[in-house]
Amino acid sequence: MLWSGRQPGRKSPVKDSAGAGHNVLVAPDSPADDIALLPHARAAQRRAVRVLGTAQVFSGLGNGATLSLGSILAVDLSGAEANAGFVNTAMTLGSAAVSIPLSTLAVRRGRRVALGIGLAAGLLGQTLMVAAVVTRFFPILLLGAFLVGFGAAVNLQARFAVTDLSEPQHRGRDLSVVVWAVTVGAVLGPNMVGPGAVVSDWLGLPVHAGPFLISGAGMAVGAAIILAGLRPDPLVLRRRLEDAAPGTDGPGPTPAGRPDGPVPLRSGAGWAAGWRIVRAQPTALAAVLTVTGAHAVMVGLMSMTPLHLQHEAGLSSSDLGQHPDTVVLIGFTLSLHVAGMYALSPVIGMLSDRFGPARVAGAGMTTLVAAAALTGIFPHQHLAVVAGLVLLGLGWSAATVAGSTLLVAALRPADRVPAQGFSDAVMSLAAAVSSLAAGPIMGGLGFPGLSAALAGVVVLCGIGVAALLRAPAAVPPRG
Repeated sequence: MLWSGRQPGRKSPVKDSAGAGHNVLVAPDSPADDIALLPHARAAQRRAVRVLGTAQVFSGLGNGATLSLGSILAVDLSGAEANAGFVNTAMTLGSAAVSIPLSTLAVRRGRRVALGIGLAAGLLGQTLMVAAVVTRFFPILLLGAFLVGFGAAVNLQARFAVTDLSEPQHRGRDLSVVVWAVTVGAVLGPNMVGPGAVVSDWLGLPVHAGPFLISGAGMAVGAAIILAGLRPDPLVLRRRLEDAAPGTDGPGPTPAGRPDGPVPLRSGAGWAAGWRIVRAQPTALAAVLTVTGAHAVMVGLMSMTPLHLQHEAGLSSSDLGQHPDTVVLIGFTLSLHVAGMYALSPVIGMLSDRFGPARVAGAGMTTLVAAAALTGIFPHQHLAVVAGLVLLGLGWSAATVAGSTLLVAALRPADRVPAQGFSDAVMSLAAAVSSLAAGPIMGGLGFPGLSAALAGVVVLCGIGVAALLRAPAAVPPRG
């Protein structure tokens, strides 16, 4: 499933501040891409990478406990294994529901406000998860997971925020560095069961409440870092620099000392606006299909793995409290999967810049098929399942980093934020459907059947992407 693809846009010589020429990939009708080469923009970009990367380390903790305990708690509190995927479904639905509102808020108020508010909502979700464990009330668990999804949406949109001021030839690298920063928190998150139990014991809470307290603290720190440190706001600064550039119709530069002021909404940022932009550019549509297929397959297979491992251990949900070693093993397995998702993302970003994002995305889709084949053929061998989950993470990383880079490169700067919000909403919605369907599929066909079904989804998406990348180039929509 390796495709070379039609490169979006055109090669255009751009001069940096030292006068050196670069042949960089820019979208059609994108005269403002050289904004990223201005010294002021470069300094702000370096700060944005540091701030967003640091925040991701802490906010990445927020999803770990939900991923490792979600399906187990769903069965425990609801009393039905058919509900195993509901928590992860609620979390991904939360991401889908908030992705476009966050992008709209980013257009109106900047990335700093949008990302900070999203993490604050995620913190509230972690609080509700604790309340659900204490009260053993299943609806509260689902509501908490839904709000935790807001934090997950922030982790996704941060990768686009770091491209607002990045140089075109380094987009893949910058985007992947912020994705990689999630590694620490995301890998530690599923392993918070042990430390969480200690915290729960100190506070006199049920054993499964502790991990969510630790995750909530991580989200709080991440929100504080973004709200205090993301200055100047990269999206707002780019708009100001574009407005001040010769030949534009913007209002001109902002007075000194007000780099983070609100900017007017230039175009719609809802579902319709995002879809209108994406469908007009085949490469952008291929990028959205890539990240959507990869995310749906990853979430569907990953969300059912804890329950599969529980079954392999011969335990029911009520028995897990007496077998903490099994819970720790599940957490460790998911940590290896999450490490596959994030740890090598800088390498993937550099490969995208070097060989083109379309080729790397194709390699990612191929890796996803291999992962599903491994878990489907050897479902009863724990090492094979672990290896499959690691490959699942690697394939997701390649498809997501390269697909996101492809989306940014395919569009004009003014069109990117609405398209990014649309892309994140669609991929999260697809993941929610996948997570919801995974439970019944696994109940009827077992873990091998689920793996086979998801492999088929990857193949179909790959065929669609290959066709779109061969379609004639289109001029992106204006406005």
